[in-house]
Amino acid sequence: MKDIIIVGAGLAGSVHAILMAKKGYNVKVFERRPDLRNVELKGGRSINLALSTRGLKALEPAGVKEEIESICIPMYGRKMHDIKGNLTFQSYGKEDEAINSVSRGDLNKRLLLNATEYKNVSFFFNHKCEDIDLKTNTAHFIDEHNNRVSHTADYIFGTDGAFSAVRLRMMKTDRFDFSQTYLGHGYKEILLPANEDGTHKLEKNALHIWPRGQYMLIALPNFDGSYTCTLFFPYEGEPSFNSLQTPEAVNDFFKSTFPDFYELMPDLADEYFKNPTASLVTVKCNPWNHGNKTLIMGDAAHAIVPFYGQGMNASFEDCSVFYEMLEANDDDMEKTIVEFAAKRKPDGDAIAQLALDNYIEMRDLVADESFLLRKKIENKIYEKHPEKWMPLYSQVTFSHIPYSVAYETGQKQKRIMDKIMSQPDIKEKWDSQEVEQQILNALDH
Repeated sequence: MKDIIIVGAGLAGSVHAILMAKKGYNVKVFERRPDLRNVELKGGRSINLALSTRGLKALEPAGVKEEIESICIPMYGRKMHDIKGNLTFQSYGKEDEAINSVSRGDLNKRLLLNATEYKNVSFFFNHKCEDIDLKTNTAHFIDEHNNRVSHTADYIFGTDGAFSAVRLRMMKTDRFDFSQTYLGHGYKEILLPANEDGTHKLEKNALHIWPRGQYMLIALPNFDGSYTCTLFFPYEGEPSFNSLQTPEAVNDFFKSTFPDFYELMPDLADEYFKNPTASLVTVKCNPWNHGNKTLIMGDAAHAIVPFYGQGMNASFEDCSVFYEMLEANDDDMEKTIVEFAAKRKPDGDAIAQLALDNYIEMRDLVADESFLLRKKIENKIYEKHPEKWMPLYSQVTFSHIPYSVAYETGQKQKRIMDKIMSQPDIKEKWDSQEVEQQILNALDH
């Protein structure tokens, strides 16, 4: 039985551990944090996650899909709140298509518990990775007692997040490309409590958005009737995190900018200052492998901003794609490591760009009349000609089309729709046979 070291017991690490255990490997998982199964979960920096088609696919071979679905709340679309509190709804896809709100902490706990059921999986918590010897495949850690411990394995996988220690070691090798880019916006979590009877204060099966041009507030439902709300906001300028320094400033800002939310939120300023402000980073690197023994996956290889709800789904898809490639290669691990890194890298770059693009859509365009008409036209074509046109959002969220292919298709669709929307009388004739034919003709060229 060959040995695998996985550095990072987060979401991707836990799923990968299960899948590799099923393949018969002896798996050791190292995590710098304490054992999440024994830690009380608190808010502050979690951001509820949106589990969708790609992520669910990876949970199936891991044998946990149904269990995880039981802790999800389906969200069938965006519920937009304008400045006067008026509501509009945009469905995400077809009638039965939804993304699923799930607590990061609850999800991680369940995955860890499932992984520990395998006799060939061992967890080592409070172990901080200090270095990797890439020649001998030895990982060096400092444990909770400040002892230095080393472990050697046949293969090492880094699933240790955006600031990966495994990637840091790979960055010191020749011809390794790396970039990290921070948004000028950060985020702050705010917990909207349930009604006294435990019911939700907002529509339960929707992702709520308060789009305000240069920033936005979103809310995802929890099982206990509360909402995990997140303010995505500039660090500098007016208004910004820097300008909201007092309870009075916070209350005045929310009262004027998100009035319907303000009415629902008791002790808003206390909640605002209780939780930290966190940054948003995009990480790209190449290659994802070092030879045929070491590989990074998930955020360690491609950390992205959360605006497409695909960070976790992309990481889970790494696990399922790797598992499928390993099967196709007759369990040739070394061949799979090299091929996976080359195959998956363009998809990591594509979803990173899509996530950045979607921030503009969410905070600004979703409230724009022209944008809403554009979506109407796209949905009509999708309904009538699903074999020719699938909206970009559906390609990314409700299919297994590679992200890089979805991005290229989306760019073509954008060019077509830009021309359609530039017609001066499009508002009057959008539902006409003429417009439909123009789109179909453009798709054929």
